Amino acid sequence: MSNKELLKEFKDKKILVTGGTGSIGSVIIEELLKYQPRQIRVFSRDETKQFELSHRLGQGAPVTYLIGDIRDKDRLNLAMEGIDIVFHAAALKHVLACEQNPFEAVKTNVNGTQNVIDCAFANQVDKVVSISTDKATNPTNIMGCTKLLAEKLLLTTFFYKGKKKTKFCCVRFGNVLGARGSVIPLFASQIKKGKQVTVTDPDMTRFVMSIPQAVNLVLCAASLVQDREIFILKMPVATTGDIAQAMIELGQEKLKNKDKIDIKIVGKKDGERLHEKLLTIEESVLAMETKDMFIVLPDIKLAPHLPNYTPVKYPGASKAKVMEYNTQMQEKLSVKEIKHLLEEVKPFK
Repeated sequence: MSNKELLKEFKDKKILVTGGTGSIGSVIIEELLKYQPRQIRVFSRDETKQFELSHRLGQGAPVTYLIGDIRDKDRLNLAMEGIDIVFHAAALKHVLACEQNPFEAVKTNVNGTQNVIDCAFANQVDKVVSISTDKATNPTNIMGCTKLLAEKLLLTTFFYKGKKKTKFCCVRFGNVLGARGSVIPLFASQIKKGKQVTVTDPDMTRFVMSIPQAVNLVLCAASLVQDREIFILKMPVATTGDIAQAMIELGQEKLKNKDKIDIKIVGKKDGERLHEKLLTIEESVLAMETKDMFIVLPDIKLAPHLPNYTPVKYPGASKAKVMEYNTQMQEKLSVKEIKHLLEEVKPFK
């Protein structure tokens, strides 16, 4: 999507970013500032991260920092007053933490998302773009289950929407390289210390993308949304074993360290699955496809009271093949290709 189109979308808009100090949320804010918004409100729980982000963005940026939790509906409602667009990036996203604290995941990922929906309606927000995950596709862990339910809450708002104007959509990510909680900072720390690199299972496959790619998808979704779509970026696949090897080679080059660093297999964690999915066969029946993404359209059979609904046209989109889009069916990146992708992340800066 061109800068001109994005400028038209975001110029002079008031924007709220929940989870705005996170790995994705903070970069969304940095990118949005290029398109002359009137105001960006950062909504997050951590005052230290807000302090660090304010220094990163510098003085003069039209950014307001609001301490709050999406579990607190009254606080969220105040934060959303007068807002045009919401980017909902707040979540509990660590698989193991959600396995061990299941109802905390429900409170944030499910109840918190419902609060976002209710406050968006109450404040007549134009658009809500919610960040989801491949873990939500046929989920096998608590985090994935809560994120799938969050998607369903957003995409079935038509049942009580009435004449409210707010549009909702979701964006599904794979593993964002370099994000907090990803394996990249862990591997980098181990390599810097000359320790073994711990890998759960070297044959585990993951969709991978850089933070800029993830953020670009989010901004494009905000421009393309008509109502209740799921936007899924087509992304490369890598094994965790090859990611670890690429990190070791890159680290030795950047750190000028030729000492041998081994890979240690530690076994799969609770809730992890060997392979990931971004699109189910059932969803593909409803999907459009462009060169860069899948767009899962709402199932109009679920809304018989909307007889005038007509399929939306997206630039360059055609009917998607009926298939499951998973890490097993995709060609895997080589170690060399992974190293090239990691250069953008700069794990050893």
